[in-house]
Amino acid sequence: MADSKLFQPIKIGNLTLNHRIVLAPLTRYKSSEKGHVPYMSVMKEYYSQRGSEPGTLLITEATFIAQRAGGYKNIPGLWTQEQLDAWKEVTDAVHAKGSYIFCQLWALGRAAELSDLKDEDPSLEYVAPSAIKLSDYPDTPRPLTLDEIREYPKLYAQAAANAVFKAGFDGVEIHGANGYLIDQFLQDVSNKRTDAYGGSIENRARFGLEVMDAVVNAVGASRTAIRLSPWSPWQGMRMEDPVPTFSYLVTKIGQRHANLAYIHVVEPRISGNQTSDKVGTGESNDFIRELWAPRPLISAGGYTREEAIEVADKKGDLVAFGRYFISNPDLPKRLKKNIPFTPYNRPTFYLHGEVAEGYTDYPFASE
Repeated sequence: MADSKLFQPIKIGNLTLNHRIVLAPLTRYKSSEKGHVPYMSVMKEYYSQRGSEPGTLLITEATFIAQRAGGYKNIPGLWTQEQLDAWKEVTDAVHAKGSYIFCQLWALGRAAELSDLKDEDPSLEYVAPSAIKLSDYPDTPRPLTLDEIREYPKLYAQAAANAVFKAGFDGVEIHGANGYLIDQFLQDVSNKRTDAYGGSIENRARFGLEVMDAVVNAVGASRTAIRLSPWSPWQGMRMEDPVPTFSYLVTKIGQRHANLAYIHVVEPRISGNQTSDKVGTGESNDFIRELWAPRPLISAGGYTREEAIEVADKKGDLVAFGRYFISNPDLPKRLKKNIPFTPYNRPTFYLHGEVAEGYTDYPFASE
């Protein structure tokens, strides 16, 4: 199994990775509450540890592109010099290990917490493509105006440029998954607009494609990627038949930006941060694989070692690991040498602030 494709080099944009094991983007709440500055006391070590096997691709936790795109506390940002200076320490530490790091770009839309928005700045508004509330949220978002919608690609582009040219990232991954802003525009369950950004597949895909165009224009296609979750019901999503909409989006991305770094898909069995045993008949991301091949595709889905080897060998995927990369900072080495995993401790996943527990205190293998 050590000769599996999982352990073979692959090119992502202009980078050559030594293997196909990727750190998945994982929210960990290790930044200042309102300033959104990464805590250097813990974050630099966390990413440096996970880049310890040279030639590894790390994708950061989702990072706010602008203050208005936020709505959670303790999440990092990309718009102030203090944030960028902190991130530069992180990227330098990862590069010193011989590894690579992409920053995931995030805007929340209706997934924002209104109380967190107002606590940070009373002028910030709770907005989304349409006035459709999340079932467990008390508030209903205000639909974005056309002028506001047109601002967002610029915000994404500026954040991407800040990430690459000021903070030293190797590239950026646009967060188009899990019921956040781009996904809200894309799927008809959350988008009931009647203008150029709603209704038809072409209109619902327009916002995401405009964001993609702006980011590529800012940093280049080889430094740009996107994450998608066609099948996830997380945060009120999962349109009845996602295949036509996501097929259109992926086809257009391929036509416009043929040398995009990669597309990253969330497997049907994943809903947010949970693994489900209930996967519907016909739910598969193979339609995206077929449209995107032979270009790089990352698959995230709670994989075991055996499953990761199988999907790499049979489908050519790179495989993103989340929970086991939390508890195994040297995961690529453990996978290759078949060293048992350290179990993860779920209650420590979301400890806010400068907390090393469950973050930087997991052991490296002694072998």
